[in-house]
Amino acid sequence: MFERFARNARMAVVAAQEQARELRSPEIGVEHLLLGLLEQGEPPLRSLLERNGLTLQRARQHLGTAHADEPLGSGDAEALRSIGIDLDAVRESLEAGFGADALDRAVPAGESRGLRGRRRGGRFGHIPFTSPAKKALELSLREALARKDRSIESGHVLLGILRAPGPVTTELLGGTEVITRLRGEIHTLLDKAA
Repeated sequence: MFERFARNARMAVVAAQEQARELRSPEIGVEHLLLGLLEQGEPPLRSLLERNGLTLQRARQHLGTAHADEPLGSGDAEALRSIGIDLDAVRESLEAGFGADALDRAVPAGESRGLRGRRRGGRFGHIPFTSPAKKALELSLREALARKDRSIESGHVLLGILRAPGPVTTELLGGTEVITRLRGEIHTLLDKAA
């Protein structure tokens, strides 16, 4: 399928992997694909997203701080609480023993916490795509086929994301009304490029 991807769309998928790595994510999610488009998508597509209030800096900031105080997530914290482990108590204990910034120093900036993202001989390992991210890429192919376009452009990838955005991506994009409006604007953009 990737042979049908135009250069910018391919570069956006590669950038998505780098964005996931920089955000210390063990997987490439739909939100990382969106970040990849914001970084490597064609300039008119990036401008369209900027006009709708989404920039790479804003999206990265949102994703980087969304769960900064809960590295394991609320579901994980609740599961640990059910077996008698209080994450807040663990954090306080670590900070008391190793200093207030112990958790920030635990993983150097830009390196992943997961085994798949660790350096191996100076290179980073493979980061897998989540099922929703794979689905978004598949939907981008379907969007291109439905439009009878010869290649998958960045706009097709964004259309694939918009067909099944998920809660994080919906929030990043500004809600369902913005998503509906964006679909029409992207089709117009792809028509102009054809």
